[in-house]
Amino acid sequence: MLERTLVTIAESETIEEAFRHLNANKLGILFAQDANERIVGAVTDGDIRRCMLAGSTIHDRVATCINRNFVWARAGAPREQILKLLDQRVHVVPILDAEGRLVDVFSRELFNLSEESEVFARGRSPVRISFSGGGTDLTHYFVANDGGAVISATIQMYAHATLRRRSDPSIRIYSHDFRCTVEADNLAQLGTGGDLALIKSVVRLIKPTYGFELEVSADFPVGSGLGGSAVVSSAIIGCFNEFRSDQWDRHEIAEMAFQAERLMLNIPGGWQDQYATVFGGFNHMEFFSDQNTIVPLRLDPSIIAELEESLVLCYAGSGRDSGAIHRDQKAQHETSDAVAAAAKQKEVTRLIRRHLLRGQLLECGRLIDEAWHAKRKLSSKISSDALDALYDFAKRHGAVGGKLLGAGGGGYFIFFVRPFERYQLIAALEQQGHTCSRIMFEESGLRTWKSRLPSSSRQNSAEATRPKDH
Repeated sequence: MLERTLVTIAESETIEEAFRHLNANKLGILFAQDANERIVGAVTDGDIRRCMLAGSTIHDRVATCINRNFVWARAGAPREQILKLLDQRVHVVPILDAEGRLVDVFSRELFNLSEESEVFARGRSPVRISFSGGGTDLTHYFVANDGGAVISATIQMYAHATLRRRSDPSIRIYSHDFRCTVEADNLAQLGTGGDLALIKSVVRLIKPTYGFELEVSADFPVGSGLGGSAVVSSAIIGCFNEFRSDQWDRHEIAEMAFQAERLMLNIPGGWQDQYATVFGGFNHMEFFSDQNTIVPLRLDPSIIAELEESLVLCYAGSGRDSGAIHRDQKAQHETSDAVAAAAKQKEVTRLIRRHLLRGQLLECGRLIDEAWHAKRKLSSKISSDALDALYDFAKRHGAVGGKLLGAGGGGYFIFFVRPFERYQLIAALEQQGHTCSRIMFEESGLRTWKSRLPSSSRQNSAEATRPKDH
């Protein structure tokens, strides 16, 4: 901004003094102030000439030459409004506060840019439901058995992360779900294990060179069977990715999420969760020793809408330990029952893909039932008497098929039901004390974007860049 003394003059000053100000500011205009420093008008070279032609002298007061019907803009006005004033009416626009005092001056050459604002990175990653193939995405299985195959889809339930860079190396991590805070003076002191071990593992993998504040929350309970750990990890990685010039691609983000959980924390599990949440939508995934292949399924929107009307999500309760279940699966994977069950899972996965693409949803429901019975044979820990009773109850009240999501032991069931019998099934399950909800599919996977807070001088309200779909 120009020096205020160069663009303002008291209305009690002389015309001679006004000439001195005009010569100094080179703008050809001054803004006259009253005794309370409120701007009461504008004075230009032309205004003064007209006054002097009418008989005024350089010793007369500026007040005799003031144009009190002048163009101005209120502080906080949109930038475009000021540009429009400059484009059609005037060369200089004073910016006045609510009291009428000068805040700034904009001209065609002098247009102050907004101060740099504080920038946040945000990430949102969806959970997945799997229809068939769970267990065949475990490394020990697909390496020894010529590959694994899973078919899954993401739904509108998310993990959320917000990342703010700091100017010092200190770290603060807060989980809204656990109501837990972890703080460290720097990355070296962050440590491992203990509270928020998964988040610490992700941070240690990324190795940020700056301090930060990170907040994480989720729309789903812990142990839901919806791939929640991978979903949280992906959202966090996505936030850090926003601050990189050479950004990781979707495959790299999924692999990093796998590494942080499976290798660095040594939590057993498969590969599907990380790819599902990052890629989003309906996917047929194949896993081999040398590569993983993610094939998006292009379903007609009417098929997706009908499938949403045919599925019920039912919470069966927590208490699951996915790591223990996967360890038991690994111990049992060479038994004849487990080998046959895994082969059946892969066969059913291929069939579900075929029927899903053709919109033959009732067949999909029956195949999901077959997939569940096959999956139960992979480990005795996957189901329980209580879970079996819940499944049988659902089938007696209209479910064509269903399965427990995730490793097993608890979490969410999905049930396939003919749409006209859907509410009958929901009513029966709720009478048994279970919480049911509808499923809405999510076409996008991980989404990240930057958001900035407005500075005190910003003309517009908060601005944000367009979210990126990874």
